[in-house]
Amino acid sequence: MNLSPRLILALLGLTMAFGDVAQAGTVKGKVTNGTTGKPVPSTDVVLLALQQGGMQPVANTKTDAHGQFTIDSPTVNGGPMLVRAIYKGVNFHQQLPPGRDSAEVTVYDLSSDAKTVSVPSHLIIFQPNGAMLTVAEQMLVRNETKPPVAFFRTDGNFQVTLPEKAELKQIAAAGPAGMPVSQTPIELGKDKYAFAFAFRPGDSEVRLAYELPYIGDAATIKLTASHGEQRVILVVPPGVTVTGEHLNSAGQEQGMNLFEFPVSAGASSFTVKLSGTAAPPQESGASGAGAQGANGRLGGEENQGGGVPIQVVPGRLDSMLVPVIIILVLGFGLGGYFLSRKTVVVNAGAGGAAVAASQIAPVKGNQTTTSSVSMDTLDQQAATSLDGLKDLIFKLELRKQAGTISDEEYASERARAEKILRDLVRG
Repeated sequence: MNLSPRLILALLGLTMAFGDVAQAGTVKGKVTNGTTGKPVPSTDVVLLALQQGGMQPVANTKTDAHGQFTIDSPTVNGGPMLVRAIYKGVNFHQQLPPGRDSAEVTVYDLSSDAKTVSVPSHLIIFQPNGAMLTVAEQMLVRNETKPPVAFFRTDGNFQVTLPEKAELKQIAAAGPAGMPVSQTPIELGKDKYAFAFAFRPGDSEVRLAYELPYIGDAATIKLTASHGEQRVILVVPPGVTVTGEHLNSAGQEQGMNLFEFPVSAGASSFTVKLSGTAAPPQESGASGAGAQGANGRLGGEENQGGGVPIQVVPGRLDSMLVPVIIILVLGFGLGGYFLSRKTVVVNAGAGGAAVAASQIAPVKGNQTTTSSVSMDTLDQQAATSLDGLKDLIFKLELRKQAGTISDEEYASERARAEKILRDLVRG
């Protein structure tokens, strides 16, 4: 296949993503206010290198009068990075995969009005763990403001309520284009917590994990749905029985039993009883089901409240038990389906490569059956596939840096991506 200059450049940029040696480079870009549509002058811009367990600032600058910026750093093209724009004290990020030398960061004006966001869906996952019950919750937070603004308050703009006797393990949040990151909880008393996070326009997620006593393989739990949720889904493993007023069976998904609680107007809490035991979730199965949901999203969001360094979730959290991490990953994978009601997203190891393969199938000569397809069309499809493949590689490198993928899985997925690249080049 004859490759056009544009496709050759795309291939070159993709090949650079596999390089292990850092190269000096320049990043150029622009910061735009998504609320007004205007460029943002004189705002701080920081280039961040993604490393295991967090981010490392490597260079910084300010935008000019036209909102544009230029950053020179020897770390550019040396691995996945982020560009951060600090606007009114809030961090906004844009991913910068290897091979890319430009980034446009969108910031938003801020609103402290709680009506700025809604919570359409709420997922609650239970997993017995001996004398303790691990619970993971995930809420879809939707911002449909027009003109678009970000919902934020420094004193805590989102509250969560834990059941009585619950021990909080983690609170995390993820923006529309962000990976889940740990948030600093603000204790409000009576099992209530808040945190400060900028909910940008689009769909974000709030995730929390806690443990409860599970004495005699049973527990009675009062759960809270105080954000006007339209749907509440309970997920329990086989072997565990759950009962509660108005609970309706919702079938099974990924081997877990589902129940829906029909939230009525004004209802803010409900009680369920759980009993029975369940085999611990398999780490391989959990990661396969949910790794993309938990880690496949790009561009981290900073903990806005305390100014502490970012901590990737699940990451390597020594303070959390392995079962907690596993059930979180499994829950987040289910959440991608039940909360957003979009196409199911599976593990990047299987699904990501499959998506990339399905995208490049039309450009392979032995699979193109329509003789009227022009070379320009094939070239455009190939370039699109390359963009998708670059995105897949960025996700893979991001997961490696965060420590959420094993060396074996990383080697396997990288080999798969390289094979897709070779097939694409052959045409």
